[in-house]
Amino acid sequence: MLPILLATLLGLGQSPTPPPTLPAPSSSTPAPSAAAAPTPTTPLSFASQSLPFSWDHLIPMNLSVDGLNVSQIFFDKRVIDSGVFGFLKGAEFGTRAQLKVTNTSSFPKVPGFAVAVLDKDGNLLGVASGGTKIGTLKPGATETFDLNFTQVHERLSKGDRFLIAVELRN
Repeated sequence: MLPILLATLLGLGQSPTPPPTLPAPSSSTPAPSAAAAPTPTTPLSFASQSLPFSWDHLIPMNLSVDGLNVSQIFFDKRVIDSGVFGFLKGAEFGTRAQLKVTNTSSFPKVPGFAVAVLDKDGNLLGVASGGTKIGTLKPGATETFDLNFTQVHERLSKGDRFLIAVELRN
């Protein structure tokens, strides 16, 4: 009698209970969708332009968006020619697009820039981006921005056209 009582108390005399099963998906359950792109908390202003490319020459331009004006761009390699750092003469410190930007509005601006260089066949030769890192561009202020080309930049001097995009928040 003791073995029957012990088996009953421990559940050894019963067949194991099968694990619960999940209900089959119903046709009314919507399938999961891809996540939507995040929306910015502040509406962004945007402008873009395509212009002829020139290596190591100042390119005047007039690209404006909400009081922010890009008036020139210059493509080159950063090289130390002389001066205080004579022992570094000839050293290269990257390839850049340098922009001259003026805030003609009465509000501070937080700009971001992207530049892409294309050859005559439309092949992409390099991309650079940058913008304000800390703070804003104050009303009436003019500043130069260095956009760095990294990893893919060896054929930039053979460019034919460039695209520039400006995106900003107030």
